[in-house]
Amino acid sequence: MKVVKFSISLVVTVGLILFLNNGWTIKNIPIPPLGKFLDPFHGFWQNIESEDQTFAGQLDIPGLKAPVTVRFDSLMIPHIFAQNDDDLYLAQGYITAYHRLWQMEFQTHAAAGRVSEIISNDAVLNYDRSQRRLGMAYGATRALKFMESDSVISHCVNKYTEGINRYIESLDYDDLPFEYKLLDYAPEPWTPFKCALQSKNLAQTLNMGDKDIEMTNALKLFGKEVVDLLYPDDEKPGDPIVDNPGGWKFKPLSIDTVALAIPAELINVKKLPGPDPTTGSNNWAVAGSKTATGSPMLSGDPHLTLSLPSIWYAIQLHAPGINVMGVSLPGAPGIIIGFNDSIAWSMTNAQRDLVDWYKIQFEDQRKDKYMLDGKWIPTEKVVEAFKVKGRPVYYDTVCYTYWGPVTYDETFQSDNDLSGYAFRWIAHEQTEEVLALYKLNRAKNHGDYMDALNHFGSPAQNFVFASVSGDIAMRIQGKFPVRRKEEGKFVLDGSKSSNGWQAFIPNEQNVAYKNPARGFVSSANQYPVDATYPYYITATSYEAYRNRRINDVLGKASSIQPQDLMRLQLDNYNLKAAESLPYFLSQLDSTKLQGAELTTFMTLKNWDYYNNAESVGASYYEAWWDILMPMLWDEMSKEGVELQRPTTYQTIRLLKEQPALSFFDIQETSEKETAKEVLRQSFSKAVKHMEEFKVEHDNKVDWATYKGSYIGHLTRNKALSVPVTTGGNHDIVNAHSTTHGPSWRMVVSLEKSGVKTWATYPGGQSGNPGSKHYDDMIDRWTKGQYFQMLFLPNADSKNPRVMTSTTLNPASK
Repeated sequence: MKVVKFSISLVVTVGLILFLNNGWTIKNIPIPPLGKFLDPFHGFWQNIESEDQTFAGQLDIPGLKAPVTVRFDSLMIPHIFAQNDDDLYLAQGYITAYHRLWQMEFQTHAAAGRVSEIISNDAVLNYDRSQRRLGMAYGATRALKFMESDSVISHCVNKYTEGINRYIESLDYDDLPFEYKLLDYAPEPWTPFKCALQSKNLAQTLNMGDKDIEMTNALKLFGKEVVDLLYPDDEKPGDPIVDNPGGWKFKPLSIDTVALAIPAELINVKKLPGPDPTTGSNNWAVAGSKTATGSPMLSGDPHLTLSLPSIWYAIQLHAPGINVMGVSLPGAPGIIIGFNDSIAWSMTNAQRDLVDWYKIQFEDQRKDKYMLDGKWIPTEKVVEAFKVKGRPVYYDTVCYTYWGPVTYDETFQSDNDLSGYAFRWIAHEQTEEVLALYKLNRAKNHGDYMDALNHFGSPAQNFVFASVSGDIAMRIQGKFPVRRKEEGKFVLDGSKSSNGWQAFIPNEQNVAYKNPARGFVSSANQYPVDATYPYYITATSYEAYRNRRINDVLGKASSIQPQDLMRLQLDNYNLKAAESLPYFLSQLDSTKLQGAELTTFMTLKNWDYYNNAESVGASYYEAWWDILMPMLWDEMSKEGVELQRPTTYQTIRLLKEQPALSFFDIQETSEKETAKEVLRQSFSKAVKHMEEFKVEHDNKVDWATYKGSYIGHLTRNKALSVPVTTGGNHDIVNAHSTTHGPSWRMVVSLEKSGVKTWATYPGGQSGNPGSKHYDDMIDRWTKGQYFQMLFLPNADSKNPRVMTSTTLNPASK
């Protein structure tokens, strides 16, 4: 009997040991080894901080040449004071890793297609395959070659990398960020290649949108005349970024006008998800002639998918020749958006087509060769090995061509074994973004700003500028192919090299202007330039509402104060609704409405067009719009065929100008509907939907409740998400939708007595969920409250907002 009891006890003990010391995956949810994870002395409890996450006093860091002072303010923003560039970037790497190590590593794993090493399921493996087939690492490798070839940038990146590794080397299991324990893995050494990956990760978010496959399918199904009607290159809503008719005094590059070869067929691929087309950003600068102080002011308001840890990391960098502050991208050296003693700058995404797809004809199923200019050319085959956690290694062969990687073939998202679709992306080109930002961080005037941007290739951005000396400017900068008419709008025949990019627009011919007579510059992802600009421009879509609202407000404003620019960043006026809702309501016969429909009609009729958090009218309008769009364009939902709906602006124009357009006929009914009938039916469906929503949400239908905004964790673990109550939406200056929104708001007054800056952002400095600085700025960001940034002139500056000070000392390794 004792033997039996002992045996049972042994089995239970061994089972508990195995269970508590091994990770498990249940319904695609990774479960860490609970023994280690729950250990009160080493597990996640160690990540719950009772005090601020700072280190005070002295630290010995191998690799430093001289002591570095780091001062943390009340928001946990570090102010780094170094005696040379090498130490400055080593310290930046160390301090950034201290707060954001897991975020940096996870994002670079995602960019490189390595998430399967951490999280094991089929969806993640498919994502990893897509990243490798899009050539993310290929582009990063080419970017790294430039970094290594430039002595200044090489030192910058290598020292930043060294700082990250010095921090990693200091960690025990107890010290690991929470997510490492949750996902049961440990950090690996950082490399300069990972810095390059972060750059490509941002380029993928901002500059990988395209509609080539959708437009090719539309051309086949509907014909050229319909494509031109539904998808014009320039919808002409007005207010381009630079409106300078006849002011382009240069001779443009000319290339051949050979007709482009477009596959006359439906392209049967399941396209990978692209960037959210509703994501937008705003920036502007106003001249001193329009401000109360007589000094220029600049506003930066980049909008991205909001996440925790926060996208940006605020920091000040000070060394001989540089004193700059703003936000950095964790994993990359320098400041991305910010200001220094003399200038300020910010960015919005430049809406340009920087992606092309080419149909590849293989010689046979082995794919050893493909047709190019009448010859069979060898492919370069790259065997990608995926180390999948808890599974055997998965192998995928990617063929590289003259154009780039073949993303779609019969093994991935397609079904044709003799053809594939190769991907050419501007971010595969060798560009010099790190050098551009290095120079911009140190710029003193407009000439320095222009020189710095000459090195910026990708992701293409609208760079707004203002200086203490009084200048304001806008430059649309990137590496832009010179395109023939409609080049890039459709899939191209990859068997002809003449279908490729022949030249790039010279930097001095990119769209730019300085000190315009109207007294301000602005951008909001709209069409870039007036019709007299000599180069062909196309993109996936352009903003048509935020830009016009911003320009209307700024055009009327005078004696502008910083608070005025903050209010504009928070503006919830829905110009789209103001231009569409009166027409929508006119198509309804209110005398025949009753009950909830009549109540809704009156709510919308009396609405002031502001998507404020408490607005009820906004909820009903947005619900109506979201139901109306797919009903109008049901032809775009064909099984197995990728198509794209026309834009919001073009849809509203067509509803008003061509209400009997054949596309408005609902396919599943036998009746012949026009815009009027679709508006009526969609209205009824929207009212029914909102009545159901009211029941499910305790009769609450305010806009904030209906929108349901939240800030998600990078792991997409809902338990780690934070709900937020805000107004705004896409197409509105305050472009905060459910998951996308203002990732950093900044207002800078460029005064000769000293630059002043106010900012706010949705998160906090720490990447540790157990820190009070993980999300301590969310509440003030939600309420539209800004903090004045502490811009210290030197390491010895006295200021009550400085909470702790640390000295990083040189040490032998």
